[in-house]
Amino acid sequence: MTVKTPDGRNPAADTSEPLAGLQPFLHGACVTLYAPSFAVSRPDGRFDGGADGFYHADRRALARLDITVEGVPLVTVGGGPVGADTAVFRSVLRGVAEATADPAVTLTRTRAVAPGALTETLEIVNAGSLPARFVLTVAPGTDLATMDHVKSGLPPAPVPAGRDGGALTWAGDGVTVTFAATPAPDTYGPGGAHRWTLALAPGDRWTARLTCAAEESAPPLFPAPAPGTATPWHTPRLRSADRRLDRWVSQSHDDLERLLLADPEAPGDLFLAAGAPWFATLFGRDSLWAARMLLPLGTELAAGTLRVLARRQGTAVDPESQEQPGKILHEIRHVGLNQPKLSLPPRYFGTVDATPLWVSLLHDAWRWGLADEQVEALLPYAEAALGWMRDHGDADGDGFLEYIDTTGRGLANQGWKDSGDSIRFRDGRCAQAPIALCEVQAYAYEAARGGAALLRAFGRPGADAWDEWAARMADRFRARFWVEDERGAYPAVALDAGKRPVDSVTSGFGHLLGTGLLNAEESALLAARLSSPDLDSGFGLRTYSSTSGGFNPLGYHVGSVWPHDTAIAVHGLARAGFPAEAASLGAGLVRASDAFAARLPELFAGYGTDTDPAPIPYPASCFPQAWAAAASVHVLRSVLGLEADVPGGTVTVAARAALDVGPLRLSGVTVGGRALGLSVTAEGRVEATAPEGLTVRVR
Repeated sequence: MTVKTPDGRNPAADTSEPLAGLQPFLHGACVTLYAPSFAVSRPDGRFDGGADGFYHADRRALARLDITVEGVPLVTVGGGPVGADTAVFRSVLRGVAEATADPAVTLTRTRAVAPGALTETLEIVNAGSLPARFVLTVAPGTDLATMDHVKSGLPPAPVPAGRDGGALTWAGDGVTVTFAATPAPDTYGPGGAHRWTLALAPGDRWTARLTCAAEESAPPLFPAPAPGTATPWHTPRLRSADRRLDRWVSQSHDDLERLLLADPEAPGDLFLAAGAPWFATLFGRDSLWAARMLLPLGTELAAGTLRVLARRQGTAVDPESQEQPGKILHEIRHVGLNQPKLSLPPRYFGTVDATPLWVSLLHDAWRWGLADEQVEALLPYAEAALGWMRDHGDADGDGFLEYIDTTGRGLANQGWKDSGDSIRFRDGRCAQAPIALCEVQAYAYEAARGGAALLRAFGRPGADAWDEWAARMADRFRARFWVEDERGAYPAVALDAGKRPVDSVTSGFGHLLGTGLLNAEESALLAARLSSPDLDSGFGLRTYSSTSGGFNPLGYHVGSVWPHDTAIAVHGLARAGFPAEAASLGAGLVRASDAFAARLPELFAGYGTDTDPAPIPYPASCFPQAWAAAASVHVLRSVLGLEADVPGGTVTVAARAALDVGPLRLSGVTVGGRALGLSVTAEGRVEATAPEGLTVRVR
């Protein structure tokens, strides 16, 4: 039986306000951000429950901002984000000053977010032929809820406002919030509601400025970059035959700029926050992948990210936080997470893959031209990270990196698919920890080989030992991970606690390609699997085969599509020599980006082009998300076949997969600090301008 409220609504079908205790949905929200602050609202600009509000430093500074006209319906006619930190919303005051059927009086709200500040400019215009008179009310309010509380779906108690002159104030738990309006309201209503009685003659306009400021009592965990700080990459300028790709790259660049945060210990070192609203802080894995994807635009972001994480590299054994010597952390927050089934300390190391990814980013940044002195300064941290792989990551000595949450309160799964039900057998059964993931072995192999190359190039000991370690890893992987079904051989997603192969078919294949772990025959098998309809939705890769037990297109890691995951597969396919397959998968993401107004979310549902003309949102997905935005550059790099070897003096372009987007002209690519001019004709002919001292090889 369907239960309805007295007004006839079905509460389970109402997406504006979640049922108590359920994580709020975000699809359809308008997000504007300038890290560490951001605003989440309805498409018409309203803060209307759920996750809506203005946030600063993981706390909701403003939970309610109602703008109404007494006795008059406000009907939204358009609006949305403009870039990353600004949005515009337009509404009609129905029936006011209307002499004909045409709307006459409009309200335009222009929202801008800056670090610690939300500003809204209201402009009301009477374009009709009659005078207009009405009462406008702006009602702010807040609960000062922590992000953890907001995500829980449990309604926080409102905090009463104080008054400081003409401003409203709220204070508590280390944050002070101030709300003010210019001009001052004519009167104040209950709870501090602002009221203006307005009279507009034909052609008149009225404007007001609303400002909400949030200030922390303690120094910020990670502040925004100082004013005037240069963006740590070059701006990509793309003009291609596919305008959808151009828009995706442009919007992603705007979003990535506003996700930048600085290290308070070294303000010049910048990194990307993982995403809004749930992950607007330092996440080791996310920040590393995003920096790696942006390497074609320069090495400055990679250098900053590496140093920020190196300063916080593990030095001791702490079971509660999962810290171990040499380990790279998972996340840092103002306060820990305290949910019914998950309790994490503010500084948490529960990740098995961030440490090898850190080493690989250092190696790749060196290849793209990071200065030798910067690389050399980071080598002791690389040696410690490699040591963690050998001494701690392989807890049982079987030669594989595995994880287990020993606290019973942390993340049960500690790869990038970190939901509790993400690692399953083909029949849908969940695997039991300790778990050794297939992609993590590939990361470890790549890190060992890359680490060996760095040690050898800089005259440090241990290179041969790490090359041998990687060779043994490849042999063990081939012997233990490969399984077979009616379509042939493939690697299991993981080994479980009993060292049994967890035989589901997943998008993890894409993370293995191009790492060197596989031979040519194995790579061809996986390229064919990635191109099959059970994984390829037409909008990107499903995380879990649609033919496996437990497949759910709305499952967080068991059927959804993650743009960064698909972009990694696109790059792996291109590196492994499968440009057509890479281009096909990349085209799926371009199609999806167009449906999401060029701002791909963290993930979306795994329904495919065979049933749906556009991708279906995952309702609780974050956006913008750093690695989803950076995926645009990674896909572009992959279809152009861009590879750099500055120590070897070469840049490679292999644009065989770029035929569908040519003619193409791209600027902003930077190798060794110098610009690489690049264009592709409609026929696929590459024209590249080599930076001084480098040779461009076109294949």
